Amino acid sequence: MSDILKTEYHVSGMTCSHCESAVKEEVSALETVVDVQVDIPTGHVTVTSTTPLDDAQVRDAVDEAGYELTGRL
Repeated sequence: MSDILKTEYHVSGMTCSHCESAVKEEVSALETVVDVQVDIPTGHVTVTSTTPLDDAQVRDAVDEAGYELTGRL
């Protein structure tokens, strides 16, 4: 059984449910990601995965959604 890892990020620019959906869709497409939770008011994005994530890949996915990953929490 694989370990489950949670990694938290801060994403700027999200203001609505469309923003949430876009970020979830792009980040969920990354290999080993099993869940993405977005808190719009705080900009916190919690990514659950079965292996450690490459921050650059997460940043690229968030960029593709049209937002900016400003760091890890």
